Amino acid sequence: MRRGGAAGETRMSLGRNRSAGRQAGGGEGGGGRGAGADDVTALPEWELTDMVVWVTGASSGIGEELAYQLSKLGISLVLSARRVHELERVKRKCLENGNLKEKDILILPLDLTNRSSHEMATKAVLQEFGRIDILVNNGGVSQRALCVDTSLDVFKELIELNYLGTVSLTKCVLPHMIERKQGKIVTVNSMVGIIAAPLSTGYCASKHALRGFFNTLRSELATYPGITISNICPGPVQSNIVKNALTEEVTKPTGSTADQSYKMATSRCVQLMLVAMANDLKEVWISDQPFLLMIYLWQYMPTLAWWLTNKAAKRRIENFKSGVDWVHVSPLSKHFHTIKRRSPICSTGSFDFVPEGQFAHLKCACVRV
Repeated sequence: MRRGGAAGETRMSLGRNRSAGRQAGGGEGGGGRGAGADDVTALPEWELTDMVVWVTGASSGIGEELAYQLSKLGISLVLSARRVHELERVKRKCLENGNLKEKDILILPLDLTNRSSHEMATKAVLQEFGRIDILVNNGGVSQRALCVDTSLDVFKELIELNYLGTVSLTKCVLPHMIERKQGKIVTVNSMVGIIAAPLSTGYCASKHALRGFFNTLRSELATYPGITISNICPGPVQSNIVKNALTEEVTKPTGSTADQSYKMATSRCVQLMLVAMANDLKEVWISDQPFLLMIYLWQYMPTLAWWLTNKAAKRRIENFKSGVDWVHVSPLSKHFHTIKRRSPICSTGSFDFVPEGQFAHLKCACVRV
C-alpha cells in the first residue's frame, strides 16, 4: 500500500519475503494482527536471524537490552563498550536467557574516542565472523548543564564521543558493506537530534550532527540499495543516561537517580527498534506523550514549538537549579502518563489508529504514542 507524503513515498511493509498481514507485536503489550499469536517467527524482528550484529554501548541501557533481545533471535553478536566487566555480565545473561552459544558472542572492548583503534576492532570482528551485517551505533553520553557554565572541554568530549567516534567506526565498517553491497547501519540518535532541549546544548549539537551526517550518507549510498541507514530517535527511556550525563565539567557526572516511571520501558523501546531494523526504516521516533507531541509540533508548527520550548525552558532551568526532576513534576506529563487511551500510530503521509501496544511498520517513520 502506497501513500504520498511530505517526506516522499511512504510504503507499508512488514519485512522482506513475508506476507503483509502478520503479527505486529509480541512480548510486552504485544497484541497481534495477521499471523497467530503463537507464531513467534512471524514477528518482524525474526528477519534478523543468522545476521552478525555489532552493538556499541552494549554495557547498559538500550544497548544492553538490545543485546538481550537480539540473543533470542539466533544471531552472532558483537558487544562493545569500555567497561569489560559489564560486557561480561551482559554476555552471561545473553547465554542464560537467549538462544546463543559461547561461540556466537564476541566481547570486543572499544573506546569510541580512541579513533585509531577502530580499524583494528573492525578487522577483529571480520576475522571472528567473516562479515558485519548490522552495525548499531549506540555508544554515547548525555549532558545536563547551562551553556554559560559549561567548560569547552565538555562540548569537545560530546562531539568526540557521540559524533566523531560514531562517524569513525562507521567509516571503518562501510568499505566492507560496500564490497558486499549490503548491510544495515543503525544509529541510536535521540529526539533532541531533531528538537531543542535546554540544558543539553552540547548533547543536542552532537545528535543534530549525527542526523545530518547519516541522512547525507544515505544519499551518497543511493547506488547501493542493499545498504540501508536507520536513524532511531527515542524520547525519554528508562536507563542510566541521565545518571551518567556530563555537567559543566567532564569529570563531574550528574549522578542523578531520579524516578523514571514516566519514561518508556527500555524493553518496549528496543522492541520497536528491532521492527525498524528489520524493515530498514529511515527514521524512527519512539516515545510516549507529551514528548512525541513536541516533535510533531517542531515538524509541522515550528513557531508554536518555539513558544512552548521557551516557556518550558524557564521552568526547566528553575527546577534544574533547585535539583528537581523537571519532567516528572510537569502536570502535562502526569496527565498524559496516567490517562488510559487508544494510541495513534503516525507517520509522514499516513495516520492509523491501533490498540495500545501495537505499532505500524512504515518505511519513513515508526512512531509510538
